[in-house]
Amino acid sequence: MHAPTDSHWAAVKCILRYLKGMTSYGFHITRGSSVALHGFIDADWAGSIDDRKSTGGYLVFFGQTPIS
Repeated sequence: MHAPTDSHWAAVKCILRYLKGMTSYGFHITRGSSVALHGFIDADWAGSIDDRKSTGGYLVFFGQTPIS
């Protein structure tokens, strides 16, 4: 960013505070383990018989560890 404002710096500080609080969380990467990023997604378009709403979901893996 070429001209960060006070709101940008406030957002950065918020993100850094969040990350600081997450230092005890994590996942282990061992030697020889895959570091590939894989994502899966599925959707059921208008699958609900009652209201014709759609549902969907996703899963993202880093190696063998689900991250999202």
